[in-house]
Parts: sequence; structure tokens; C-alpha cells
Amino acid sequence: MEKNNSVIVFLICTIFIYFLTSVKNGNKSYFNHNQKYQQDHSTGRSLELGSTKIKERTPQKESSVIFSDPAVSAKWDLKKTGAEKAWQVSQGSRKIVVAIIDTGCDVKHEDLANNIWKNPGEMGLDSKGKDKATNGIDDDGNGFIDDVHGWNFVSNNNNLTDNHGHGTHVAGIIGAEGGNDKGISGIAPKVSMMILKYYDLKTPADNLKNTILSIKYAVKMKANIINYSGGGVEYSEEEKKAIQEAQNQGILFVGAAGNEHSNSDKNKYFPADYGLPNIISVTAIDPNTQVLPSSNYGVETVHLAAPGEGIESTLPNNTYGKLTGTSQATAFVAGAAAVVMAYKGNFTYEDTKKYLLATGDGEESLVNKTKTARKLNLYNALTMLDSGIGVTGIQAANITNDTPVFSHETKLFKGDDSSRSRNPSSGVNGSPGNFNSSGISNFGKSLLDAVEKQPRDDKNSKK
Repeated sequence: MEKNNSVIVFLICTIFIYFLTSVKNGNKSYFNHNQKYQQDHSTGRSLELGSTKIKERTPQKESSVIFSDPAVSAKWDLKKTGAEKAWQVSQGSRKIVVAIIDTGCDVKHEDLANNIWKNPGEMGLDSKGKDKATNGIDDDGNGFIDDVHGWNFVSNNNNLTDNHGHGTHVAGIIGAEGGNDKGISGIAPKVSMMILKYYDLKTPADNLKNTILSIKYAVKMKANIINYSGGGVEYSEEEKKAIQEAQNQGILFVGAAGNEHSNSDKNKYFPADYGLPNIISVTAIDPNTQVLPSSNYGVETVHLAAPGEGIESTLPNNTYGKLTGTSQATAFVAGAAAVVMAYKGNFTYEDTKKYLLATGDGEESLVNKTKTARKLNLYNALTMLDSGIGVTGIQAANITNDTPVFSHETKLFKGDDSSRSRNPSSGVNGSPGNFNSSGISNFGKSLLDAVEKQPRDDKNSKK
């Protein structure tokens, strides 16, 4: 009997050791981030960075609506934004370029590499048969040598190494490749991400100056969208003018509302609060649709809410992990904008902004937090777009440059005479994002009532 027990104990120990060895050698390491934040207070623009802690785990491989990437179905944020349903309509396009102004990016990451922007002027062979990407020549004459995937404005070179992970994390939320059986999927499974490094934890720099240079690069290289997660209380006329230049080129600018746990209507946070028509200011919510205690808010300055708590995404060296903040929420909106632009090819930044704001889910918890009292819903935005016909079958009104977006002064629902004291769920069947035919009809009518029927002025369209 004792001999049998010894055999059993030996077998159990052997199996346990084998399991530990297989986990260590056969599976990738994944980062988990705690919720402590450190903030840079160097010149001009700060960026809140989560501190990292390595933790190994073996992700369960589960199927999403479309993709089989291991961690997709576990991501509450993709469900919250209607992404998995939206992907049945559109998954985006690599023709749409999102410029990510951040800490750099691991451009060789297994889940990002295929969606990293490639500068066509620095690809192929030069007249001497050398690779333009590495020949040390400014082949396209834009003032930057070998800027294949973007530029590092901290060190003034093409080294985009992400020494923290924040930029890589943001890139994954926007455009981690979908359907490759690896890691996660971004909200835009197909997109091109231009990497512009303005901040490095290890290298002191003028972050405001680098921000402005990054914006100007995105304008020069004709990005469609700029994603910017940094900011500060310092007003900069030069920065504002750079974003206006982006506006003149038809570029949408998606900015973080900030993590100062402050009312932005009273305490401005820039660049999100410059009030320019091409800016969308985004705050962060948790799985219960509550604005995070750390996130800025404002019924006049903050436009939209998106997921921002415990968001799992890509990190350097083919790893994955979680971060929290308005940086993450901003990335969801930028990625959603890319899918909308891809699906409706002639959409200007004005059109894209107005549809994202108008088709979000009305939420009572956001009534005193954002201008629209809405959270992002990509599926709603896409299903209102097909050939100008909304999900109700009603021809949508033309959206113009002067069209008001939903605000605390706009009646969002039929019979709503109480301004911001309304019940946002009325007219959507009491369950935001889960419409039946009646709810859709009322929702569509509220959208049509909110836009003006005027001819479109295309003077600000992207050239």
C-alpha cells in the first residue's frame, strides 16, 4: 500500500514539474500592469505611464464573432464598443493612416507588424540598387532620412524603440492585427499606423516642441487621423496652429481628455480643449460605464467616453498587458474613426466626428460628464452609413460643416424637454446598444433631428 502511494506521489510531482517547464518554455510572457502612475513634468506635455510587473500566464484560445485571436473574446472593451458586431460590417483598411504620437512602438511586434505604416518614398531600391529603407538617404525629400515607419523626434532619427511600452499599448488598441491567431485584435483590425515618437522616459526633451513637430510630420505625410494621448495645462498657440494645419488638410485629431481628475470646463487641458472642429476629446470609463475617478470630464469640453480601465493590449517584445487611463480610451476612438473612414470612403473629418458622436450609446452615467452623454459604439456608427440609408431605412440628411453635434443643449430623444436631465436610455429601449426595431427607429429619428439639411462645403476636405 505504501509502495502504491509512493508511486502516485511520484507521478503527481512529475506531471507538475513537466507542466511548469512547458509553461515556462512554450508560452510567451505577458505583462500585467498595476494601477500606479508616474507623470512626467518636463517641458510642456506630460504622459501618464503605468508601471509594469511581469506575470506569466497561458491565455485560453477562444473564438470571437470573427477572429480567433486568443484574448479577443475576453476583452470587455471590444464588446462595450460594439466592435465584434461592427467587424461584420467593416474591419477597416490599410489605406487609412493613423499617426500615433507617443513613446514609440515595437514595430516588429507579432500583432502589429503588418499594420505598421510604410512610407512609400522610402521603400524599394534606389538608383544604386540599395534598399531605400536603410541607404542613409532622404529618398522622398521630406527632410527625414529613412523614415520608413515614422520618426523619433526625441533623438531626431528613425529609431522608434519604445522604452516604456505606452505607445505600443496604444497601437495595439487601435490596430493590432485581427485574425492572425495571435494575442488580441485592435478595434481597427486593418489599418496603417504611423509611429511618431515625441517622448522617451530615458531622455529628457522638450515634449511640447516634439509634439508640434510630430503633428507637422503627420500633416506633411498626409495621415488621416492623429492619435495623441499626452497633454497639459499649458496653452500653446504654436501647437494650436499645428492642429489647425491638420484641420486644413482634413485630418481628424483625437486627444485624451487627461487624467487630472478635473473638470475641463473650468481647468483646460491641452491640446484636447483647444475647441477646434477637428478635435475629439475622449474620457475613460470602466466596465460599468462610470467615468474613472482619475479621468477629466466636462459637458462643454469632453465629447465622448470610451473604455479605459484595465485594457489589455500589446507591449514590446511580443508581450501583452493592461493599462488604465484616457490614453487607452482615446485609442479606441481613433481606431473607430479609422474604420468609419475606411467604410465610407468619402467621409471628411467632420462627417466622421459627427457620426461617432451622434451614434454613441446614450448613458445616464455620462449626463454630467461629457458633451454628448454618450459612449463610443462603432457598430451603430457603421450601420447608419450604408449608402446614406440609416438602419431605419430612412435617407439620412446631409451632414454639413455647420451641423451641431449632440450637446447638453440638444434634444437627443423624442419628447425630451429636460435638456441634460433626460433619461438617456429612453428611445433606445432602455438598453443602450441593444436596439430592437422600435428602438432603432427612435434612435434614427433623434439623429436626423440633430442634423441640418444644408449642402456640404468641401473646402476642408482632405486633399
